Amino acid sequence: MTDNGMLDKAAGKAKEVAGDVAGDGKLKGEGLVDQVVGKAKEVATNVKDAAEDLAEEAEGVKEAAAEKIDELAKDAEGAAKEVADRVKHAVEGK
Repeated sequence: MTDNGMLDKAAGKAKEVAGDVAGDGKLKGEGLVDQVVGKAKEVATNVKDAAEDLAEEAEGVKEAAAEKIDELAKDAEGAAKEVADRVKHAVEGK
């Protein structure tokens, strides 16, 4: 299970409210800090997920490029053979 910050945010909110109700500024401050930590974890998780998605997309692009290169190489090979045959026929007078 990935820690996406939800627990920190919830616990932080609870501390903030408890601190507000009890008039305990320190507890309220701890709650606010916990919420910030939770948000930071959430952002870090989102960045990690986005990076993984980009890596997957890049792999797909890489595979498509490799297929296109193979296709172009085969086309170029065929064209080179055709040119070679034409030159050979021209030289032999056929």
